[in-house]
This record gives sequence, C-alpha cells and structure tokens, in this order.
Amino acid sequence: MKKTIITVVGKDRVGIIAKVCTYLAENGVNILDISQTIVQDFFNMMMVVDANNSPKEFHQIAEDLEAIGREIGVIIKAQHEDIFDMMHRI
Repeated sequence: MKKTIITVVGKDRVGIIAKVCTYLAENGVNILDISQTIVQDFFNMMMVVDANNSPKEFHQIAEDLEAIGREIGVIIKAQHEDIFDMMHRI
C-alpha cells in the first residue's frame, strides 16, 4: 500500500476538517491516521491516507485539495509518503 501524507496549515476557522474529510470520503480515500492542533489561532493538521481505492489519480487528488485550500483560506499539500520522508530526513 502506498500512503499519502496530507498537510493542512492556516488560520483556524470552522469547517476545515469537515471540508477535507468530506472530499476524501467522496473520493474513496481512507484516513489511516490524523493529528490536528491549534496553536493560538493557527490550525495545523497532518493526515496519513490510503488513496489506492480512489478512482482519481494522485495528481488530481493533490490539485483538488490545493483548490479546496484556496477556497477555505488554508494551504493543503499532498505528497507520496516516500517523497515526504526524503524531504524530512536529517
């Protein structure tokens, strides 16, 4: 199973989690792990998901999530797990 890492960062507001999770559910993406924090007024969420059963290709999911982020005023990035790991190695 290839995992995808989704990060969401921005000013906190109502509905961020709902919007992202609704999109994922509607597109057959399973959430394997999720962590969310709010520091002062800043929202930060990291998700590990399995998109293998999604009818959409990875690049389309990533583009759709970026568009949702623009719509709700946050930054959403999706990366393959191996790329995420390589970027965050010391």
